[in-house]
Amino acid sequence: MIIDGNQKEKDAMDAFHRGDRARGLQLQEEFAAAFREAYKDKDHCSCQKACRYHGNCKECVAIHRAHQEHVPNCMRPIINQKLKLMSELTEHSLANEIQPPHEILRKI
Repeated sequence: MIIDGNQKEKDAMDAFHRGDRARGLQLQEEFAAAFREAYKDKDHCSCQKACRYHGNCKECVAIHRAHQEHVPNCMRPIINQKLKLMSELTEHSLANEIQPPHEILRKI
């Protein structure tokens, strides 16, 4: 099962945006049921970092909500994708102004 960019969940969001809440909820529950079945015995966590909370989304998200310093690693690609689209408005000139923390290594 593909989680990221799942077509059924995208269709659910399209239904919600069209105002068809019943269809959106139906598709969302179909996605959730398929997820529960596909990942009841498998690792679903996309985070590549070794972490005590790997696969335990409830605790991981609670920790990040509590300290509010950054977002979970699994959410970064989604947020970065959205920020990249916004950055296009200024020809990505923001990249010249960002200085990553010393512990972040950029791919060269």
